[in-house]
Amino acid sequence: MQKIAAALVKAQKGFSPAIKTSNNPHFRSKYADLSACVEAVIDSLNDNGIALLQMTHECQDGVIVETVFVHDSGEMLSAGKLHVPAAKHDPQGYGSALTYGRRYSLMAACGIAPEDDDGNAASKPRLAVEPKDDSQDKSIKFLMDHYLAFLPATKTVKSLNQFWKDNAENAKRIEREDPDKYIELLGAFKKRKDEIEGAVNG
Repeated sequence: MQKIAAALVKAQKGFSPAIKTSNNPHFRSKYADLSACVEAVIDSLNDNGIALLQMTHECQDGVIVETVFVHDSGEMLSAGKLHVPAAKHDPQGYGSALTYGRRYSLMAACGIAPEDDDGNAASKPRLAVEPKDDSQDKSIKFLMDHYLAFLPATKTVKSLNQFWKDNAENAKRIEREDPDKYIELLGAFKKRKDEIEGAVNG
């Protein structure tokens, strides 16, 4: 893994923020769409001999996305799997979940964050990557945001437990890198479980 690790370190120096250019009418806010996320990293990855793959895995209630980096040496590195429940079980619902999963998986894997388009970012060739610890903080934040955003989509204890199982690698990463956030995550899961059981028994 030495070659791909060294190449990723070099590639990160050329990553840009994912610029918020798309509008979310429901929240009256802007967000960085999938193309903005890919654009922020793809040139630097390719310039350092790294191909980006985003694979999907079988899942009953949504989608599972896995971001994988492939180096021209043949080495591969997976950023782990991200489970996104579908809000609606129809093509549009699954499509939205897939797009969301690809965005958040990519940003977490690369340690990039969305940024408002203030007219300055576009004029800068590339922003140097921020310190490693800060990138880790951003990745943990994206993972926590993912958990907290989709916990309400679980309607049964079974689906809640499956959601936890499918995202086990991400939970372990949070526990390892930010124990306080992991405790917060456990509390959120317990709260959701209590809500589900209360609704069933009530």
